[in-house]
Amino acid sequence: MLVPLAGAVALAVLLGVAAFVIFNKEQGCSGEKIALRVVAAPDIHPVVDKIAQTYNKAAHDVDGRCVAVTVAKESPAKTAAAVSAGKFPGEVWIADSSLWLGQLRTGDGVSPPEAAARIASSPIVLATSAASAEKLKGQLEPSWAGMISAANVVSQEGLAGKIRVLALDPKKNSAGLGALLAASGAAEAAGTDQKAVVGALKELSRGVVGEQAPLLASLTVRSGKKMPIGVASEQGIWAHNTKKPDAPVVPLYPAEGTLSLDYPFIPITPDATSRKAAESFAKELGGEAARRALRDNGFRTPDGKAGAVLAADKGFTAKAPQALAAPDPKTVGSMAQSWSRLNLGTRLLALLDVSGTMAYPVPGTNPPMTRMQVISKTALGGLGIYDAKDEIGAWAFSTHLDGQGKDYKELVPVGPLGEPINGVLRKDLLAQTVSAAQATPGDTGLNDTLKAAYGQMSEGYQDDKINVLLVLTDGAGNDDPQGGVSDEEILSYLKETYDPDKPVNLLLIAFGPDAPKGKARMDALAEATGGEAFIVKDPLGVREVFLKGMARRLCAPQCDG
Repeated sequence: MLVPLAGAVALAVLLGVAAFVIFNKEQGCSGEKIALRVVAAPDIHPVVDKIAQTYNKAAHDVDGRCVAVTVAKESPAKTAAAVSAGKFPGEVWIADSSLWLGQLRTGDGVSPPEAAARIASSPIVLATSAASAEKLKGQLEPSWAGMISAANVVSQEGLAGKIRVLALDPKKNSAGLGALLAASGAAEAAGTDQKAVVGALKELSRGVVGEQAPLLASLTVRSGKKMPIGVASEQGIWAHNTKKPDAPVVPLYPAEGTLSLDYPFIPITPDATSRKAAESFAKELGGEAARRALRDNGFRTPDGKAGAVLAADKGFTAKAPQALAAPDPKTVGSMAQSWSRLNLGTRLLALLDVSGTMAYPVPGTNPPMTRMQVISKTALGGLGIYDAKDEIGAWAFSTHLDGQGKDYKELVPVGPLGEPINGVLRKDLLAQTVSAAQATPGDTGLNDTLKAAYGQMSEGYQDDKINVLLVLTDGAGNDDPQGGVSDEEILSYLKETYDPDKPVNLLLIAFGPDAPKGKARMDALAEATGGEAFIVKDPLGVREVFLKGMARRLCAPQCDG
């Protein structure tokens, strides 16, 4: 009888111990749970959400209370704005890139949040369809320098004639901003002219796409003879291909190396208990099970290790590409500002010299051209870099051009290039009008024209655009025999009228054998308005002059030369 009794006692003891353990476990998670709200970037949200569900089931406790993690999905741009405004709807932010941290604006005396960990990585790469990649083999080594060359609005040959580059909006997308930073750094290291970089940025802005998915989908659509190439994260390409598109996309790893999305884990909450809960969840995300789940979803671990899904037969490489040095916050802010400034709209009034000397032939032109023909070609060349939203108009000037004493005449009123005028788009009307311009008997009534035009542009100033008064002439002299506004008067007028808070910049472009004689005068007029003067020898190179003018947007209002 003692043996069964002893067995029963042992069973009771075991059951008691189990009950005690269960009771204490339940006691550890009793009461109100610690709610840890995580806001994650859309690309990493699905896998983080699954990891959170597993974490919650394991009943992790902090200070005797269980942690309940919920994961919301939101674009990093929107989240960054909420953090800057002090309206972040959670305790932890998992952004797609630390680049957002350098752009946060916090109140005086308030330090921006810092990353507690990096939970994954994904290199920023070039991308194209698998079919295009095969055709490019042997013709193009994937590189950031190549992207700059192909996207340069000035270049019409070479890579630019074969490739159409699509960009992600750097104001909305970290991969887009990272690509610009990598390309700009590579261009600087290679000694590339700033105009080429500005030209590339301007061209890229025309085909900018907000999100990766539509950009990757469009890489299968050719534009004439040009093959489309875009930028994306490596993981974005993998995710695109998992949807089994008709034409898969492959990554092209830049020769110079690249930057990567680094998925920072950023505690936002000041609450001590919530921060402990965040530390607990961060530890879970750094565990091997979580890292395996991330690799299975196309991400790399922070050290660059890839999973089997990034297979070589799919165009990926197991070895992480060379890492470029991470840009500091000042560099990130400067690039973001440069992009914004370059993509401000333009409001421009062009003044075309049609005085008698414009009928003179220009030596060395083949076929022979008059100064008027050269100015027309110059104007048309510059017109090509502007977009439909830009507002442009044109006047002609000589002497007594629109009645006695009026030296200027409106050809096309200032307005959006994409706007129709009597059934013709303003851009086409400008091209037709400029092409048909003829030199007329008369002198150069530049000063009267400048005063009238600068006054009009100042009165109609638009603060969301770059406001420019452009003069195209064969020299900056004012030989109006009737007098009118003197050289001293126009210079004084420009200095008095110029408002640095509402700048209308004067850009003068002159050509022909008489142009150098008036360069000092041109410089004085331009400097009075924060503008610049140029003498060009080849009208085909005028786009570079316009781009140099655009580059001044990056330094304004403290440009040096």
